[in-house]
Amino acid sequence: MKKTIVALFLSFFLITLLKAEVTPLLLYKSQQDKACENWVEATLSRMSLKEKVGQLFIYTIAPVNNRKNLALLREVTHTYKVGALLFAGGALENQALLTNYAQKQAEIPLMITFDGEWGLAMRLKNTPDFPKNMVLGCIQDDRLIYRYGQEVARECKELGVDVNFAPVADVNINPNNPVINVRSFGENPNNVANKVIAYASGLESEGVLSVAKHFPGHGDTDTDSHLALPVLPFTRERLDSVELYPFKQAIRAGVSGIMVGHLQVPVLDHDNEFPSSLSRNIVYGLLREELRFKGLVFTDALAMKGVSKTENVCVRALKAGNDMVLTPRNIKEEMNSVMEALKSGTLTQESIENKCRKVLMYKYALGIQRKRTIRMSGLERRINTPEAEKLIRELRLAAVTVVENKKKVLPLHQDKSALAVVSIGDTKADSAFIRGLEKYAVIDHYHLTEELSDSARQVLKQTLAMHKRVVVSITTTNVRAFDSFLAELSTAVSTIYTFFTPVAVMDKLKMPLSLASAVVLSHSGETEVLAHTANALFGKVSVDGRLSVSVQGLYKENDGVTITPNTPHYYDPEEYGMHAEVLSRIDSIVYEGIAKGAFPGCQVVILKDGKPVYDRCFGTLTYEDKNRKVKSTDLYDLASLSKTTGTLLAVMKLYDQGRFSLTDKVSQYLPFLRGTNKENITISELLFHQSGLPPSLPFYRETLDPTSYKGKKLTCSSLKYKDGMTSDSPSSVYTLHVADSLYVNKSFRQLAYALIAKAPVKAKKYVYSCVNFILLKELVEQISHRQMDVFLDNEFYAPMGINRMLYLPLRRYKKEDIAPSVKDDCLRGGVLKGYVHDESAAFLGGVSGNAGLFSSARNVAEVYQLLLNEGEYEGKVYLSKETCRLFTTMISKISRRGLGFDKPDAKDEKKSPCSVSTPSSVYGHTGFTGTCAWADPEHNLVYVFLSNRTYPQPSNNKLLQMNIRPRIQEIIYQSLEE
Repeated sequence: MKKTIVALFLSFFLITLLKAEVTPLLLYKSQQDKACENWVEATLSRMSLKEKVGQLFIYTIAPVNNRKNLALLREVTHTYKVGALLFAGGALENQALLTNYAQKQAEIPLMITFDGEWGLAMRLKNTPDFPKNMVLGCIQDDRLIYRYGQEVARECKELGVDVNFAPVADVNINPNNPVINVRSFGENPNNVANKVIAYASGLESEGVLSVAKHFPGHGDTDTDSHLALPVLPFTRERLDSVELYPFKQAIRAGVSGIMVGHLQVPVLDHDNEFPSSLSRNIVYGLLREELRFKGLVFTDALAMKGVSKTENVCVRALKAGNDMVLTPRNIKEEMNSVMEALKSGTLTQESIENKCRKVLMYKYALGIQRKRTIRMSGLERRINTPEAEKLIRELRLAAVTVVENKKKVLPLHQDKSALAVVSIGDTKADSAFIRGLEKYAVIDHYHLTEELSDSARQVLKQTLAMHKRVVVSITTTNVRAFDSFLAELSTAVSTIYTFFTPVAVMDKLKMPLSLASAVVLSHSGETEVLAHTANALFGKVSVDGRLSVSVQGLYKENDGVTITPNTPHYYDPEEYGMHAEVLSRIDSIVYEGIAKGAFPGCQVVILKDGKPVYDRCFGTLTYEDKNRKVKSTDLYDLASLSKTTGTLLAVMKLYDQGRFSLTDKVSQYLPFLRGTNKENITISELLFHQSGLPPSLPFYRETLDPTSYKGKKLTCSSLKYKDGMTSDSPSSVYTLHVADSLYVNKSFRQLAYALIAKAPVKAKKYVYSCVNFILLKELVEQISHRQMDVFLDNEFYAPMGINRMLYLPLRRYKKEDIAPSVKDDCLRGGVLKGYVHDESAAFLGGVSGNAGLFSSARNVAEVYQLLLNEGEYEGKVYLSKETCRLFTTMISKISRRGLGFDKPDAKDEKKSPCSVSTPSSVYGHTGFTGTCAWADPEHNLVYVFLSNRTYPQPSNNKLLQMNIRPRIQEIIYQSLEE
């Protein structure tokens, strides 16, 4: 419980950006704890000045368990009484033994520090091997980085480590950086800051002090500060926006420690006398005063050549404002120089005591005030846990990045043709990848080596060109010899590159990658990564990594494409007899429509032979919100397209079951029509729109107070509903949900049926009528004894896996997932989003025969493909071939209309809803809100267009005036001809 409270409290400090001045949590805890104050002051009171100086030194020692090393440990703990140790690389057990020995020798418990940027494995053998920061920078979920920090802290605590010199907060925007490179989270300051905060939060939530480094920023240098002094020749504005940015964010988030690097930064220290780690202007002036950092400040290792030749280096470091000095080359000389500086007044006793007090406070906060012993038995097992390995796998898989999917070849689809795979690297290095691919496709596997002769390479190239797609698997960094071969291959065939290597290898294959269809960066060749990448290529798992650094001349930082199991398979139009270049002309038609205000956005889907050869989203859901781009999962009000994707499907199913005949009188099933002038209307007449019924009936006026408007025109400001007809909340009486806070009395349906019964009937000629389909919906429910939406979902949508086609969409989806149809609806008030636009359908409760369905274009296309397949979809039969053929081929003798479907008008092109090249066999429908769907049995083709052209006003008729939908359809047929 206590641990949970601490973690929650920590999150408050470390994840929320607070005021400019933030006290790190560990220090805050110490300051609030009276016991801490008592221990610190009591300890200080019995310490000599030299012992207080000793607390500020961190001594580095190799984890070698021999007499010489033990003697050295005794000397630094007894003679110099250092406050902390840093172990160099070596064996896990040795570090534990030496830590126990040193803690026994020390009068004041030692602070054990560790340089574990990617965990213990950075220095110690046989410990969990986490990915480097540049890989972790590709991960989009920072909660994983937080968990990573927690796990590293857990391992540190098992080894008695209190401080981890991590995370690296440097922004690595220099690809030639010889020292930071993969140690950085990347080149985007914001991403680096987020990862630093997440990692630091994880470390400190488990009681390990985190130290962000190397202040003020070591990312854009081409000099290694271990060997010389790098220079940052930048303006203050540049430093603020890049180098300093992650440190500022970390300080605001409450990080406890910062390490100052050995850098020359002229703009921050005009005297330019000392490196940043020894500069009072930078350590005290910038870090302490300006940025108000209150935590522990550490120098980088003072034995590094960037500063090691500086005289009295530790004196200068402490005077600059550092709290603890790390790894001075000669501890005896440096401690003596500090004592001399105190005598001469160069350093004050007060400053040393304040630094020592802070170190002791942090020791108390970290639990170092009492003696501790590492339990040796089972140490390696406790550190190398299954949970640690599981987290490592999660991090590796989360970093996999689909860098580019230029031709949308991913995810690959499973067809009968073989997939070629070319392996470059050691034999069997990618065997898990090959095995993974073989689960989904027949694989023709080839191995490309440097030893392969020119003639053999030519034969291989010709063989590969016979495949539709080629996957190149790269598991080696030695790839330059294959550059020209791969470039020629990528020109000849669709090629997918998978790199099981560091990102730097991509830089060696710029020409082939510029021609690639897709590129995947998996970072490493562990078995689980190989298998995961194979699954990702076929869309069986999700990958959402983004590049943490750019690949010069090819890709930018943050480039990447998300692939999920819901990502549609792309099918090359060329493979299905269509020309992709011609289809691309659709884009310009759509963009023209958006630019001229015909609609804010749309979805366009084209299926050829059941495969999506064109599937694109354009624009935005509204004109106001330019950031909300249309997504393939967004739902649109289908309007009258509901007739064929909803009502007609149900009618066909019941007909298929022999529940009625087309020549049956509808009054046989709907009693309220008996004894009226509609008694003899047949079901086929309703489907052909030859019933004589009016195009529509204003049912909704039955709910309005007639005194609130005059004539047929409604005045929004004065409009009122009849008493007892509506309510702002649902009940057993008010069941028809029409809009937000508007529910209509359930008796309204009977009023609507009465209006239909009383309506005049004209001659039985072709008059398109929504009333016809309202009656057909009632027919469906009377015969099936189920509500039509339930019937359709049970018989079609659910078993077909169609989950984004439904009535009353707000019962399942949020408004953010739905395109609005009207900005300010007079009748219902406000934006219509998730409520059907058609007034008749709305006041009938949202489930009507004429309108009410909401869907994505993909789901509409699936329904139409079912019809093209003559009732079968993905191996399951939903309708008989006979029924499908009847309804999709029968045409009225007096109009262009089919049985419920609309058709091209061969006699009058101006009246035709289709393009001039559309065959007469095509069937489909359009919708008032700016929708259409057409199925072409001659070419096995489906075309779907969904928009909300009625937003903001239904009077916007530019979609029709610009002939957008037929023009797109014409492009489709041009792509077939050419």
